[in-house]
Amino acid sequence: MTANSTAARPAASRQIRLGRSARIGIGAVVFVGVFWAFIGTQQVANALTLGAIYALIALGYTMVYGIIELINFAHGDIFMVGGFVAMQLLTRVILPVFGLTAPITNPLMLVVILLLTFGLTMPIMGLIGVTIERFAYRPLRNAPRVAPLITAIGVSFILQNIALILFGPASVNSPQLISTELHVEVLGASVAYVNVFIAILAVALMIALSLFVGRTRLGRAMRSTAQDREAAQLMGVDLNLTIAITFFIGSALAGAAGVVWGLYLGSVKWDLGFNGGLKAFTAAVLGGIGNTTGAALGGFVIGFIEVASAAKGYSRWSEAIVFAALIIVLVFRPAGILGHQLGERA
Repeated sequence: MTANSTAARPAASRQIRLGRSARIGIGAVVFVGVFWAFIGTQQVANALTLGAIYALIALGYTMVYGIIELINFAHGDIFMVGGFVAMQLLTRVILPVFGLTAPITNPLMLVVILLLTFGLTMPIMGLIGVTIERFAYRPLRNAPRVAPLITAIGVSFILQNIALILFGPASVNSPQLISTELHVEVLGASVAYVNVFIAILAVALMIALSLFVGRTRLGRAMRSTAQDREAAQLMGVDLNLTIAITFFIGSALAGAAGVVWGLYLGSVKWDLGFNGGLKAFTAAVLGGIGNTTGAALGGFVIGFIEVASAAKGYSRWSEAIVFAALIIVLVFRPAGILGHQLGERA
């Protein structure tokens, strides 16, 4: 093989990836445009916000499955616990220390409080995810697949019951740091600042994750493990560390989604993780389980379908419509919209 042909292969690969990214971007713009014409600017903002939350949760599902092929049904409840942790931090620690009450009107103080909330909640949830992996999943790594699957369901019930015992069956109020009365005019509609913040935050976290997986040594280890676990281990990859980091990142993102949920809706509940986790898992399958970009795309698609259904008076049918869309996609593309990708280019 000549030097010219060797140099041409990476260039061709970059061109293919750029072309694929361009197609995804154009498709996303067309998709949003169609829904904008169908439901209007205000509902598009709501759909982007809800889709961003689903996307953040779905990333954890798809990362764990891509690495160890485990459907971590407890992941939705990590999101729920993240909402309660953020609520407790804000009401018992952060806001009392600064002598503040929500909402916060001082922009600089708001930034500080948000950084503290996310900076504490995400690592806490990441450590909880690593702990679950260490004591519940790692001993069953070489067991038949049904064993860790049942264990994941058991961990889900444990987390739900802990939340139920500690906080009760009713919804618990969570501080809304960003006033819902603050709006910005977009195409003739008033969009709340909190919607804009959530959309920007979600996109920033997704870009950061993509860069981490694609350009760091640990990211290469994750992709190598996803592609061939035994070969990666022979090449010096620490499987335990790589899998633990995967759980840490996925759980931290679910924790961020829990913070965002509290900021957006102002309440959290013990069974929040079931519905949120179910929608997020559906998003991961819809986009392509094991594909981080597909998981994010699937989250936004489900958010748009739900909001559009409610806007047109079919809120009771929204879940049926979501799963009908999933079935239709999987009939024609069994691997999801974008297919499996986490282990590529390792």
